[in-house]
Amino acid sequence: MKHVFITGATGFIGSYVAEEFVNRGWHVTALVHRRDASRLAHLNSTGRITYATGDITSYDSLKTALLSIENGAHAIVHCAGRASDVGWRSTFRQTNLTSVEHLVRLTKQLNVGRFVFISTTDVYGLLDFSGETETELSLKAYPRNPYPEFKILAEAFIRRELSPAHFSILRPAQVWGVGDTTLTARIVDFLRWSPWIVHFGKWRGKNRWPLAHVRNVAMAAYLAATMPESAGHAINVLDNERTSMDEFYRILSRIYLPQKDFKTITLPFSIGYLIGAIVSAISNVLNLQHPFMDPSLYALYSVSRNLDFSNQSFRALTVIAGENIVTLEKGVQELERENTKK
Repeated sequence: MKHVFITGATGFIGSYVAEEFVNRGWHVTALVHRRDASRLAHLNSTGRITYATGDITSYDSLKTALLSIENGAHAIVHCAGRASDVGWRSTFRQTNLTSVEHLVRLTKQLNVGRFVFISTTDVYGLLDFSGETETELSLKAYPRNPYPEFKILAEAFIRRELSPAHFSILRPAQVWGVGDTTLTARIVDFLRWSPWIVHFGKWRGKNRWPLAHVRNVAMAAYLAATMPESAGHAINVLDNERTSMDEFYRILSRIYLPQKDFKTITLPFSIGYLIGAIVSAISNVLNLQHPFMDPSLYALYSVSRNLDFSNQSFRALTVIAGENIVTLEKGVQELERENTKK
């Protein structure tokens, strides 16, 4: 039986990745650090999941966890990290770069077959795009923010230190789905108190909001760990459908706030910039995990730009593997079913 080591396995993306590998017949060693592992409880009965306690910022801790795997890991999937638009640079450096440096060195030292790094499409910058592929886009942390900055540095380190056969980089867009406590929760919390759906700038909500259903990200992680076609490549992970910012707001409002009838207003980008700058400054000083309100400055850029990337490489990979990409309709149905249980 093949064995995969997954960091961040108790988180939103990591728990789906763990489930994906277990369902494919792999044994999972899930790295746990100060978090409830209840997301993984449904996998316990399979006998194909083991828990290891460790800290991604500690080389010795990671080495001990990896050495606990009998016969060694065939793959490492690095899902852990700080995914936030605010916070201290030192924290981002430790979680989003230092952890990668440790795991890359251990990949070489322990002869792990494939290192899969979960990066982000934010490495292209928050600008207007028009369907470009990974090879057509340069990496740029714009606006300046430690989240994409250290993801870019981590990608560069991986490419320097590992041969193409031993790594694959995934760049998911805005990850959504049942269990999301960040993206969906922030939008719904905003809509709970706002009488309007608010957009900023020239696109007036018609800009693409690049969704990546969490099951598509999990499938991509499995394909990246197992397929030779993924070796040495960075792959954008996006849903097939082109969903606008306004459409996604309305999908969530229909599911979670059906009693509210939202009108849409568009404010000048300059107004949002002033609000976002204040929110980000206070949140950064306090090193908050998430901004105390929206929009932060980084979130403002994200929701007001046309983030229209191509998922051509991901689609090609799924065709070779004979896999189907989860549709927007199916993802919405899952959210609806989950919400009716509450």
